[in-house]
Amino acid sequence: MKKSLKKKFGWTVFRRGLFITVILFAQIAFLIALIIGSSRSFRYISWILNVLSIIVSVHILNKKEKAAYKLTWIFLIMTFPIFGGILYIIFYFQSNPRKLKRLIRRAQDQCGPFFSLAGNSLPSLAASLPEYLPQAHYLQRYAGFPIYTRTQAEYFPSGEAFFVRLLDELEKAERYIFMEFFILREGVMLDPILSIMERKARAGLDVRIIYDDLGCFLSLPPNFSRQLEARGIKCLVFNPFRPIFSSLQNNRDHRKIISIDGKTAFTGGMNLADEYINAIDRFGHWKDAAIMITGEAAWSLTLIFLQMWNLRRKEAAQYETFYPWHNSPCPVESDGFVQPYADSPIDDENVGEHVYIQIINSARKYVYINTPYLVVDDNLLSALTLAAKSGVDVRIITPHRWDKWMVAICSRSYYRQLVSAGVKVYEYTSGFNHSKTFVSDDRVATVGTTNLDFRSLYLHFECGVLLYNNKAVRSVKEDFLKTIPVSHEIALAECARNVFQKIIPDVLRIFAPLM
Repeated sequence: MKKSLKKKFGWTVFRRGLFITVILFAQIAFLIALIIGSSRSFRYISWILNVLSIIVSVHILNKKEKAAYKLTWIFLIMTFPIFGGILYIIFYFQSNPRKLKRLIRRAQDQCGPFFSLAGNSLPSLAASLPEYLPQAHYLQRYAGFPIYTRTQAEYFPSGEAFFVRLLDELEKAERYIFMEFFILREGVMLDPILSIMERKARAGLDVRIIYDDLGCFLSLPPNFSRQLEARGIKCLVFNPFRPIFSSLQNNRDHRKIISIDGKTAFTGGMNLADEYINAIDRFGHWKDAAIMITGEAAWSLTLIFLQMWNLRRKEAAQYETFYPWHNSPCPVESDGFVQPYADSPIDDENVGEHVYIQIINSARKYVYINTPYLVVDDNLLSALTLAAKSGVDVRIITPHRWDKWMVAICSRSYYRQLVSAGVKVYEYTSGFNHSKTFVSDDRVATVGTTNLDFRSLYLHFECGVLLYNNKAVRSVKEDFLKTIPVSHEIALAECARNVFQKIIPDVLRIFAPLM
């Protein structure tokens, strides 16, 4: 029975993928036929489209956007002067980002005041950790994510440890369970989680889940949201995938959030699929990381979830009803400062990138970084190399076994520049390193969902938790140092040893923003 269900599901996914592929190629074929079909007027059409490409190129150059994206599109238009301009117009202007921007701005305006229900801890940080005041000030006053005390944090260096603790905490839920993930896949990890959620929903709790449609495109059946609703679990499928060329299809919900009663929350690199707890072997041992926060700061991740959930609701959401500390103050003891944050690709503020750059720039002794991908723009590359040249111990661990070979080649194209500047680059030899962590000077660390690549930094919805003088900072550092012995340090001699190894990565780096 189970085998036949898997077969049926596999066939459903195949048909869905085949249909979308056919639709996409049909659009390309129609575009080509439209331009070349009329052979008599092709010369005039070609001239018009070339002029259009020039106009589009000027527009791109003057657009407020990362230089790497401009370079990619200009290169494509120069390579395909007839098709390039019209392809850009179809890709960017058939969608309506203005509407989505309005919805997000409205949700942020409605939700914003409730982040500060726990009070203002910024003056306390300014008095005890003045060197980190600029970063905390930026996140609280400009990005809108306050800093909290009365919070404990626990770091999980593996999916297995995270999973055991998660099941235990879910059983304690009394009012609500909110979850938001990029990937869900039925199996050893997800099934018991959904069983608890279903049981809690039947007991009267408010149980909700958000998952990204493209992230789950090959892992869930098309009717999975209806299955969850039938089990009492409220479900939202984020940004349903459409078989059209559109820039909005790039904006995926890459966040991983679990909130339990607003008192306990989790985030980190892990999705809810079996490879994340090594129940199956995809790329060797799967190395990942997560953080659990208990106390006031958990409220911040709860609001970040509710912002996404209420994005398309016309009526104002009652955010304050979910606040857990109305009747009595939070009883959790303070352990340093904790500042959850989120990033959106729809605005012009690259919060995740700024958090990383500020950690690098404020480092005096060391910066240790875990990332599954290393495809960065000039800002991050300059910050990393300058820190190393200034005497800071900069180390980065990437995977040795990769899940995407093109991204792997592109990532390795940065090794020579980094290693030459004094950055120590390692590859995790036991398998795939999916952790996204920064730790510096035994005083500050962040654990979250943002990879060091263009998609995470500029195209996806992301989140993370910033820790100052918290015990978990040392745990992040210890995990990194324990990973070094099972990683291979990249020597300069290994970086692009021949012309072929230099040319291919250099070409791929032109298309890095698309990876």
